[in-house]
Amino acid sequence: MRGFVNGYKGRKVPYQYFNEEDSNGLMIILPGTGYTAMGPLLYYSDDLAIMLKADVLKINYRYNDEEYDDLTQNELVEAIRLDVKTVIDAILSEKQYENYYFIAKSIGTIPLCTELEREEFKQAKAIWLTPLIHRDDVLHAMIESKQKGLCIIGDQDQVYDKERYEKILNNSCIKSRLIANVGHALDIEGKPSDSVDLLKTIVGDMEAFLLNA
Repeated sequence: MRGFVNGYKGRKVPYQYFNEEDSNGLMIILPGTGYTAMGPLLYYSDDLAIMLKADVLKINYRYNDEEYDDLTQNELVEAIRLDVKTVIDAILSEKQYENYYFIAKSIGTIPLCTELEREEFKQAKAIWLTPLIHRDDVLHAMIESKQKGLCIIGDQDQVYDKERYEKILNNSCIKSRLIANVGHALDIEGKPSDSVDLLKTIVGDMEAFLLNA
């Protein structure tokens, strides 16, 4: 099902929601600004959800569109937090779940911080792909998180910081993988076959985490 909610300043926020009658979980996908739910790392979320007998909610915010050009950085952060909350509220008003899973990429890790504070998500599993750990709110949320999590980031990512990353390692609730010589896209530039191999490894890590954490 495709739909939309009226989000920040009344602007439409589109989403896709796939549900089955016998599902007992919900997987929520929070993509990056320019990295949609169809990006390689998020493309297999549907298959991961099937494996978990979970429904899928993809929040397809479009902050690259011209209508958002007038927002300051603080307003953009306010917008994504409100928009994500509004979509999730709309879905949960119709159906509650036993299990919740999040997969967030880049800017999607900003609303993930606040969503994990909700009572219904206290036992959620969260995958943090290239989290914006240069931001204090994201770093603090990961350091303090009590939910089981998986963090994957490259050491050439512009948001990576060794000292900050090492603080995350101290949280036993979060498993972390630091990938050498890889940037924010989590691929290997100019080497497509190597990028496919890396993608396979990352998806395998995600699958193992969701099944066994």
